[in-house]
Amino acid sequence: MKIWVDADACPVVIKDILFKAAQRTKVETTLVANQSIQTPSSPYIKMLRVTSGFDVADNEIVKRANAGDLVITSDIPLAAEVIEKGALALNPRGELYSANDIKAKLNMRDFMDTMRSSGIRTGGPPALSQANRRDFANNLDKLLTKHTQA
Repeated sequence: MKIWVDADACPVVIKDILFKAAQRTKVETTLVANQSIQTPSSPYIKMLRVTSGFDVADNEIVKRANAGDLVITSDIPLAAEVIEKGALALNPRGELYSANDIKAKLNMRDFMDTMRSSGIRTGGPPALSQANRRDFANNLDKLLTKHTQA
């Protein structure tokens, strides 16, 4: 298992949790972004900088992720693509996307996008809470524990 992080939009507090987990479990973790991101010096943590552009980082993650890998993203279309390849997708709020619910999430995302395009203000997601951080850390730990026991 490798961890791929859609790092451009990933909150710093989530990256910190990932850095500690990578060190503890010795799982290779790669942050993919179109800008340089500070990472701790570690053989398990890498930064992959891609060119700027629409979905360039997402496309790179899809290209590199394999079945059994874990992708950290809040981007629902990216999650759908990596799930299709057999990878896991976990969002920074701790929600593990699944093949059973990703199509419904894509439909809702597209519906909300249509609403915004028509001028309706839908607001953004709430700020990342302590509960979200805890849920993320707990679900990440469960996935990594399952991986190390396999």
